[in-house]
Amino acid sequence: MNSTREADTFLFGDRQVRRLGYGAMQLAGPGVFGPPKDHDAAIAVLRAVVEAGIDHIDTSDFYGPHVTNQLIREALHPYPDDLVIVTKLGARRGEDGSWNPAFSPEALTSAVHDNLRNLGLDVLEIVNLRLMFSHQGPAEGSIEASFSVLADLQRQGLIRHLGLSNATALQVAEARRMAEIVCVQNNYNLAHRADDALIDDLAASGIAYVPFFPLGGFTPLQSTTLSEVAAQLGATPMQVALAWLLHRAPNVLLIPGTSSLAHLRENLAAAELELPDDVLAKLDTIGRPAAPASAAQDA
Repeated sequence: MNSTREADTFLFGDRQVRRLGYGAMQLAGPGVFGPPKDHDAAIAVLRAVVEAGIDHIDTSDFYGPHVTNQLIREALHPYPDDLVIVTKLGARRGEDGSWNPAFSPEALTSAVHDNLRNLGLDVLEIVNLRLMFSHQGPAEGSIEASFSVLADLQRQGLIRHLGLSNATALQVAEARRMAEIVCVQNNYNLAHRADDALIDDLAASGIAYVPFFPLGGFTPLQSTTLSEVAAQLGATPMQVALAWLLHRAPNVLLIPGTSSLAHLRENLAAAELELPDDVLAKLDTIGRPAAPASAAQDA
């Protein structure tokens, strides 16, 4: 029997955090643009997050833009001593809500100061550089120019720790030659497992892997196998998907997002879900490509 409680914390930078965190993206309006539908409900969710013992919140000043950081400050400032707030840079929002690259030294420096101001902080604990070489996912391209800007801001004392988001293994290696990184934040879940090898490599180095879209993102996970397992365990499919991620490797930190108190409670319960070995084996089949048909079958 495998329980996610067996190793429920991880050293994130130099702070020990619970592996189940919270992502603030969904607190902004539709399309992660504009104010929330219900301001008071968003504040209530953030306060419930901290009251539940979650000590790792993921955000960005381009959510809204500025909306989620301002909500976090309103709800939680002055922050609990054990709260780690992680943000990301590298994009700006157009007036139409579009997501546009923002990698110049001026844009990155401005974004650091925007995050500091809107969060009410003197230093950012962890900053991820969000790479945007392609809108389809990670794509190769040198990050030296942009990552060196963040490394310099770190030396100035405005950032404590650095990470990457939407990065390839080669870009992770390039960043590590320039500065220490403490996390990689990529798209990964039961059905999207391109980063399996990267997760294991990072685990060996004590670097956190933070999957975004752990439940499928804008297209929620749908799987007959997942639904069957959830029914067997008396849990929801999303709880099972989160529990599987916590079991996947000890360096996996989760940031499921929600603007609902009910969904927050559901996500928290996933950390208590035990997954028998036969269930893990069944779930592992979801993200594996089908075996190629034999020549005889093709004939």
